[in-house]
Amino acid sequence: MFQPLEAAIGLRYTRAKRESSFISFISFASMIGIALGVIVLITVLSVMNGFEQAMRDRILGVLSHVTVSETDASVADWQARRETLLKMEHVVAAAPFIEKQIMLNESNRVQGAILEGVLPEYEKQTGNVSNQMLEGSFDDLKEGEDNIIVGVKLAESLKLGVGDSVTLLTPSPEGMESGELPFLKQFNIVGIFRVDLQQYDEGTVFVHMADAATLFEMGDAVTGVRLRLNDLYKAPAVSQLVANSSGPDFWVSDWTKQNENFFKAIQLQKTMMFFLLGLIIAVAAFNLVSTLVMVVTDKGSDIAIFRTLGMTPFSVMKVFMVQGTLIGVIGTVLGVIFGVMLAMNVDVIVPWLERLFDVNFISEDVYGISTLESRIRWADVAMIAVSALVLSMLATLYPSWKASRVQPAEALRYD
Repeated sequence: MFQPLEAAIGLRYTRAKRESSFISFISFASMIGIALGVIVLITVLSVMNGFEQAMRDRILGVLSHVTVSETDASVADWQARRETLLKMEHVVAAAPFIEKQIMLNESNRVQGAILEGVLPEYEKQTGNVSNQMLEGSFDDLKEGEDNIIVGVKLAESLKLGVGDSVTLLTPSPEGMESGELPFLKQFNIVGIFRVDLQQYDEGTVFVHMADAATLFEMGDAVTGVRLRLNDLYKAPAVSQLVANSSGPDFWVSDWTKQNENFFKAIQLQKTMMFFLLGLIIAVAAFNLVSTLVMVVTDKGSDIAIFRTLGMTPFSVMKVFMVQGTLIGVIGTVLGVIFGVMLAMNVDVIVPWLERLFDVNFISEDVYGISTLESRIRWADVAMIAVSALVLSMLATLYPSWKASRVQPAEALRYD
């Protein structure tokens, strides 16, 4: 198979066993360094992608894509409002809700929580909590029966289970002015859910909307209406459309606004991780410079002979550029292969390491989730691979230029 002369010589130099084992070791170290840098970058970015996706899925499992309420957090004619919203483009489901802060009391244990009054048949269409039940079902929330569904962490904290009862404490409507004692009411626990997001598993409860309306003396009014869209990324556009059509008395928000700072922080962390961990590849590329400089010194007589036989300085440059680039290509390919394999098996490897060393890498109290997930984005993999190849090619420029400046007479004087 025909090869350009420069490529043939460069490949031969790469394969050849050198007299200096130190140069061979540095070449191998450069290759491994590039591979390790690529592996670490792919794995870390994939884990951060998985963390971002997991948090988004869990948050949207409890929240809605778009939330509509009046400025006083009360919607009187929610049925008409719901029908109007369902006619809008991209809206596939709408569910009314009542949301209030309450206290839960069991024996001598008291804990605050957010109470969500929902209609089970509608809530199933807009949220995923009904699919995350450990015990019981959302269908057990029936009007007038004072049933309640709690998060798993909340149940553990209050030492409650299905079949137990818990006391809800809430201020009476006139309590703030008259100083009346909180209103107390017993509810029966009929279900326990787990969405793997601590703030909800530990601080959210669900009751039937009619029971919540009775508890807070709201009549037929609700706090607002939640919308589910066929494309969650259309939420900003839909929320703007709803706001324009609803008038100034309505407050409209979407999931991107409610969690804007959180997802911006994740994106910033990903960007900083890319540049910081990219320094591993940069260090490996610097080692590649050292390797090629030593190779050029070692092959001085060969370069002189090439020049004497008519090879141009640019051709000499290409010989060593081929050699350095090949090291970078091999390191990048190995890094991509093992990086993708590692990223695809993070959910298996991390639990195994946790059991082996008896440590917990993912603290639920800190990160809000209990499991580490990974999601490979091929655009990230391509960007990492291209970055590694570009750095490797740039690292060959100075040693190759130095090789092209070798003078045949000087190089052969003492040979």
